[in-house]
Amino acid sequence: MQKSIAFFDFDGTITSKDTMLELAKFKTGGLSYLIGMFILSPWLISMKLGIISKQTAKEKLLSYFFGDSDLQSFNNLCKDFSNKVIPDLIKKEAKDAIDNHLLNNTPVIIVSASAENWVAPWCISNNLQFICTRLKVTEHKITGKLEGENCNEKEKVCRINKIFNLTDFTTIYCYGDSKADQPMLQIATHSFYRTFV
Repeated sequence: MQKSIAFFDFDGTITSKDTMLELAKFKTGGLSYLIGMFILSPWLISMKLGIISKQTAKEKLLSYFFGDSDLQSFNNLCKDFSNKVIPDLIKKEAKDAIDNHLLNNTPVIIVSASAENWVAPWCISNNLQFICTRLKVTEHKITGKLEGENCNEKEKVCRINKIFNLTDFTTIYCYGDSKADQPMLQIATHSFYRTFV
């Protein structure tokens, strides 16, 4: 019997905006967010120039906006964000593609560099599995650091292979929108780059 599976990137593929930045905006409000981004701009520019890694820049941003947050309070914030903001960021064509796979009994797995704290609530409410970046927690507080590697580029494929034996599937669908998704797209029998058909 033919078996299929579908892997979707989240930010930019399913959503219209970067959810980590939208979460920071949701937490702080517009003006404080803009001030924070100005303060962080040297690290963000350095990342764009390839001077520092994406993980380093992400940890700077996470530390600035969320570092030392109580874990329970942070998770509550993420659930609130997932309920109030994420639904408006979902692209209709992406949701249609996901729903079509589910109707055909194809498991859908969200594979994201965003943290599971805010991606998981949306996935769970839509009956989707997820593989995401994990945030390091010390003494029940968000440190701003990542637990292990950023779930991006080749790490996406490593995480997928730790959970799934891809030889069990005759059809593998992968959806992405950026260079960081290319390693995941390469494992597909049907890859979709910035499109869903």
